[in-house]
Amino acid sequence: MNDIYTYTVPIFIKSLGGLKKVLIKAEAFTKEKEMSEENFLADRLAPDMFPLVKQVQVACDNAKGAIARLSGTEAPKHEDTEKTFSELLARIDKIIEFMQSVPESAFADAATKQIILPYYQDKYLTGFDYTREYAIPNFFFHLVTAYGIVRKNGVPIGKADYANGISFKDL
Repeated sequence: MNDIYTYTVPIFIKSLGGLKKVLIKAEAFTKEKEMSEENFLADRLAPDMFPLVKQVQVACDNAKGAIARLSGTEAPKHEDTEKTFSELLARIDKIIEFMQSVPESAFADAATKQIILPYYQDKYLTGFDYTREYAIPNFFFHLVTAYGIVRKNGVPIGKADYANGISFKDL
């Protein structure tokens, strides 16, 4: 078992599945309440924060970017042109498909790999530090912010939607 793979790919896939559930409920809510989908997707928690549409795009970008960097594969390109819930849901599906296509074996040296981020060209993180200190926290920051925007707008969602299931076992 490769720890970097285990703590990224399955977790990102499960969490993006939860985000899909939240967005599906948000889409249904906007239709039921005859709200503007465009305005809903443009809403944000604070004036200096990204809107919902961008939070979803960045969560997706963080997941695919992390998996690509750690596995040495190329991430699919997305132009950030989504304007509807259905387009965001399709993007999430593409990211999940990409992550499912990367074999665990591609993460063999992920923990020790030098990860250079585009905005810190003169520095690197080990794959382990990148995963622990950047990739996971940044992914969840945008995921929970998207959840917060949806919840703020009155959509009846809860922690169970966000968590997307917990693997309880019988005693």
